Amino acid sequence: MPITLEQHTDETCTLEEAFEALSNLQFDPREGECLQVASSWLRKLSNNRHFLADRLVERITGRAEGSIDSGYGPQAIVLSPLKGNVFLRANIWPSEHDLCFKNSGAANFVYGLPHDHNFSFLTSGYLGPGYRSDYFEYDYDNVCGYAGEHAGLRFVERSALSEGKMMLYRAHLDVHSQLPPESLSVSLNVMHVDPAQCWYDQYGFDLESGHVSRVLSPNATEVFMRAAIGLGTQEALDYAEWVGKSHPSERLRLASFEARAARLSDCGEQDRHWRSAELAGSSMVAAIASERRRALEI
Repeated sequence: MPITLEQHTDETCTLEEAFEALSNLQFDPREGECLQVASSWLRKLSNNRHFLADRLVERITGRAEGSIDSGYGPQAIVLSPLKGNVFLRANIWPSEHDLCFKNSGAANFVYGLPHDHNFSFLTSGYLGPGYRSDYFEYDYDNVCGYAGEHAGLRFVERSALSEGKMMLYRAHLDVHSQLPPESLSVSLNVMHVDPAQCWYDQYGFDLESGHVSRVLSPNATEVFMRAAIGLGTQEALDYAEWVGKSHPSERLRLASFEARAARLSDCGEQDRHWRSAELAGSSMVAAIASERRRALEI
């Protein structure tokens, strides 16, 4: 499960001070001393009981200067731009009694959707009793990543991100299934950004079966490539063939074979295509290719 960190100080800091210190730190969550420094700044920011309310009022009243682009949903508030390899974020966690939960449903707040992360981040309970989680661990390197694959999840515990509690979620190791808090809660995050993380997938899991359910992380390259292959230019098809054989991302290699298969109408051609996928050197692609070939026989 995520590592619980202890930081005992009554000092406070502003959002600007915390962001400046963290961006200059070149935050690396795998390095012990760096992690301690980063967590000390998160504790100081968490001790500031006014900054977030002030920031929210500025946005509500339209007084906030500029805006920060965010690919997150409405519950996530990006508090800083990306600088170096870090940015700051706040998350709002409604309870089942809150109107936004009743109107939008649990899935819009990622409740009951077990998942890992393809990035590491520090988090601290800032307000309220905090969301609850069933925590698991698994071996990312032993999972190919296709839907229906056994993930080998190991249950650790259920606990809440209570006010003042600080944890490090580790990329590709910690899995959690979140449950609504007993009352409205807020968490603060120090987000670590690795340039390579877009090539590593984030998974959803089915806890009942213990299987990978789907890939959660978006990848614009995959969408662009599928569209180019669909248009059918020779350059796109040549590129797709290279991706299927050689790209370091198994997910992109699979997308290459899937997009090219969609252009084939003859079952024999499709069988030969998926047979070549089985021999392309990717365990994930090979497993799915075998399923596709079996489906052609039905």
